[in-house]
Amino acid sequence: MVSRRTVPVQLVARHAERCEFDRLVDSAAAGRGGALVVAGEAGIGKSALVDAVVGALDGFAVLRAAGTEFERDLLYATLHQLCAPVLEHRRKLPAVQQRALEAVFGLGTAQTSPDPLTVGLAVLGLLHEAAQDGPVCCVVDDAQWVDDASRRALVFVARRVASERIAVVFAARDVGPPSGLAELPRVALAGLGDEDARTLLGAATHVGLDAEVIDRILAEAHGNPLALLEFAHHAQPFGVPGPPRFRASVVDALEEQFVHRFERLPDPTRTLVVLAAAEPVGDLDLLRRAARLLGLDAAELTLAENAGLLTLGPLLRFRHPLVRSAVYASATPEKRRSVHGVLAEATDPGTGPDRRAWHRAHAVIDADEEIAAELERSADRARLRGGFAAAAAFMERAAQLTPARARQAGRLLVAAQLRLQAGAPETARALVTRAERRPTDDEGRATARLLRARIDYQLSHGPEATARLVDVVAELAPERARETFLEAFASFMYNDNHPGLLKELGAQIRRRAPQREHARPVDLLLDALLDQSMLPAEQAVPAMRAAVTAYRTAARSSGPWRMNLLCQVVIDLRDDEAMEEIADGQVDLARGQGSLASLPQALRYQAVARVSAGRFDEAAVSLSEARSVDEAAGTVPLLGPELVLTGFRGDEDRFAELRELVGRDGRPFEAAGEHYARAVLHNGLGNYEAALDAALTAQRRHQAGSYSIWAVYTELVEAAARAGRGEDAAVAMKHLEALARTYPVPWAVAEWLQAQALLEWGEDCDALYRQAIDHFSRTRVRVLHARARLTYGEWLRRANRRAEARAELRAAHDMLSRIGARAFAERAARELRATGEQPRRHGEDPLGRLTAQERLIAGKVAAGATSKEVGVMLFLSPRTVDTHLRNVYRKLGISSRRQLREMPL
Repeated sequence: MVSRRTVPVQLVARHAERCEFDRLVDSAAAGRGGALVVAGEAGIGKSALVDAVVGALDGFAVLRAAGTEFERDLLYATLHQLCAPVLEHRRKLPAVQQRALEAVFGLGTAQTSPDPLTVGLAVLGLLHEAAQDGPVCCVVDDAQWVDDASRRALVFVARRVASERIAVVFAARDVGPPSGLAELPRVALAGLGDEDARTLLGAATHVGLDAEVIDRILAEAHGNPLALLEFAHHAQPFGVPGPPRFRASVVDALEEQFVHRFERLPDPTRTLVVLAAAEPVGDLDLLRRAARLLGLDAAELTLAENAGLLTLGPLLRFRHPLVRSAVYASATPEKRRSVHGVLAEATDPGTGPDRRAWHRAHAVIDADEEIAAELERSADRARLRGGFAAAAAFMERAAQLTPARARQAGRLLVAAQLRLQAGAPETARALVTRAERRPTDDEGRATARLLRARIDYQLSHGPEATARLVDVVAELAPERARETFLEAFASFMYNDNHPGLLKELGAQIRRRAPQREHARPVDLLLDALLDQSMLPAEQAVPAMRAAVTAYRTAARSSGPWRMNLLCQVVIDLRDDEAMEEIADGQVDLARGQGSLASLPQALRYQAVARVSAGRFDEAAVSLSEARSVDEAAGTVPLLGPELVLTGFRGDEDRFAELRELVGRDGRPFEAAGEHYARAVLHNGLGNYEAALDAALTAQRRHQAGSYSIWAVYTELVEAAARAGRGEDAAVAMKHLEALARTYPVPWAVAEWLQAQALLEWGEDCDALYRQAIDHFSRTRVRVLHARARLTYGEWLRRANRRAEARAELRAAHDMLSRIGARAFAERAARELRATGEQPRRHGEDPLGRLTAQERLIAGKVAAGATSKEVGVMLFLSPRTVDTHLRNVYRKLGISSRRQLREMPL
């Protein structure tokens, strides 16, 4: 028989796909790393191809790991295999990454769950450090069985090694979308053609096979190399095969062959092979201890090695994963329980508590509270390390082994919550159904209803699901209820594609939300959002101000997602000082707490604040960073803030592209932001009818009960005035006046004064314009200050006060040009030319040559961050950061970080 080690050269030479593999490792050696998925059915030659190429590598450090069917529920099992040889390099990583690795590998004392993105970045950093000594090739066999946490981290790394001396190779049977591998470059291996198959048969057999036997082998193997070798090995030379037996697949036939070979071994050796099949790591020391407990000698495994079933070495490896699964499946249930029992007894509870619990769980038939409790502790450890899927698997098995049916229900509900957190709502729903069939108390029934409502809500975010969630939440304790009400209402605010239902939802919450004698910030925020969405401005402002005051004094104890909600409240109040303070504070808080789920939205509100302040380039940097986090997490980005920036910039083509994406591919219907941004865009372009249409649409939705960004009323007034339809601005004027009177901060007062001037409400419009500009000058909202000077200049020109008009229009044009509000600047230029003056041409900004990513990196480096620190912030490797930095230097004509710090970034 030809061994697995001697076949690759003969076999792989026939696969043109090897060239793709060779190109990958050559690029990695040159510092242009990448990833490759070698896909195909079991036995098709994936490992042979990988072994052939990897075996020929010169100067590479090769790190290997393999997923196993039995370890899919053990957290970071595959990642630990891969990283163990280079784990010492973690000491060179930033502290946050070092702590993350130590947490997931159980090396530290961390009591909090590291964010999966941080884990992925830490692994990337670890491999980057390892690659400083020479290129690295990471090989992951049987990737279809890699545990979920390891898979996420490895796919994250594979997407980010383009500037590294790192090649990442996955060999997998299934590369469907759930695996995360489908997006990576892929080489699909097919079966051999008849000619190649005959050549392989000839090389693999030392005795002649007659033509009929060869034809039978070719027919059954379908070009599968492993099947060809196995069938040839077991064929009777010169014999006539019996009648064909139906098999569902080549894989079934291979498993049958392996079982046949296994059954020919002596009884003690068969027991040892089953023992090895039940121990996924291949730890020979552990297998020897377990064998002694069974009264057997592990040395007898050499018989299985001679039979071609496994290979002995530092670790025991089965010839093929099909051997392991076939052997394990062929054993009786009693035999499997027996070997799991001795493996549990032989496992050190101090170093392998989760594996010990896993083996114990598979060693029993009857319910056992002690084992169930041990599994529950394993679930807690997995949860703390960020493995919700692994924690759920432990908890599900704990529930199966729980004697008390009421306690079974509780553990099933915990497992359902964990499955929901792991992103598997349908599985979570099935667990809730199982829990509901068991006896439980009132609290358990309420928890089940809440989980079911949350699952429906997560799947659809539609009005019916939201209404059910509100109904269920009303039954909870007050503290839990108001938190969930806030989450549901806030989510529906920004995803409201059903005008009127938000107001109805708010009314339900008003009826059901229990009032507290001593309101917490979360209570005040819920009240503020309800009032803002349901009441006129003069009635809503007090609750909004109370929430802002509470959170400004307790910001560090607040969750960043709540501060995200508060940002819009502050912007609508037109409080520019609080707007920047809270927008920047929530970004710092999200970073400090490692809350990467909240960071993208925090950055987007920061971008909105920067837009108002006329710092468009900084807004673009914040949005670029938000997209980086979203891309790293695999989440669909929100578009509202980017629409707002694009509207103010006056980029009509880009705005149209973004608008097409709203509500698609899982994105919410950000109607409020889209209408506001569209009104801004068209006011800048001078398309006043279109601007008025967008603003009136937002107003009608608000009147029908949907959420609306209050700033749209300012755009509505300007559009109505310029379109000669001042009567359409009545509702907006009432709102602006109410806000200015109930909260007379300079921004709100300035907008009210400007609105009166635009509609010529008053005998002295000149004074109104000047007062508005004066109030805007006391704020940080430079873009609105510049626009106020533009509208005043336009009014002066129409009043034939050309000299005064030139002064205002010139100032407006300069301000708007520097800010980057190109459409408004062009509007000012047109007006200026109408006065007889040519607008000044502004020189090219050298920073405009940079991409958004390059500008983002340049800004952080200029602020003093190292490449490693920038990599941590942006989920990039330090080498990738350095590559971008070199591009920055080239485009700006500089050569050092010191020169970069001297530039006006």
